[in-house]
Amino acid sequence: MADQNGPFGVTSLVWGVKQSFRTYVDSTGGVTEAGAGASRTAEGEFVFAGADGSGLVLTADGLLEGQGSFLGEVQFKSHGGMLSVFLADPMIEVKGSGASLTVADSRERDRRVELALLDLSAMTRSAGAEVVIPAALAMHGIMLLGDHYPLRTVLDSVRLTLAGN
Repeated sequence: MADQNGPFGVTSLVWGVKQSFRTYVDSTGGVTEAGAGASRTAEGEFVFAGADGSGLVLTADGLLEGQGSFLGEVQFKSHGGMLSVFLADPMIEVKGSGASLTVADSRERDRRVELALLDLSAMTRSAGAEVVIPAALAMHGIMLLGDHYPLRTVLDSVRLTLAGN
């Protein structure tokens, strides 16, 4: 039986961004694409594999520590390109009691923006190999998602898959 106390490395990130946003893009005849290592689940969420050397871990005390880098890209397009959202290579960075999710917002990957704030105080661990963290829209995420949602709008929870379970 695997050690249930950790520490555990994080092997992947599963995140849907915002379910109602995905539904809106679909309902307007838009396109949602995942690539460069990202894939979609049957529920429409996106799976990003952990990058080599990623240092995000769940400690034996149940705390998330470090920085995790993930690979892949997602693009939402609708309204003949008037709505175009690109996000790539998510990264989770834990600082003290807070955490954020940043993304590259262009294909060049030359700039990162903070898309989501993660609520570590509400983090839960499922029976086994997954940690679920509530997420809310960060200031820079407002513009990335087309200036349609106010600050701290609830986003889909981030799910992290743990190694070694």
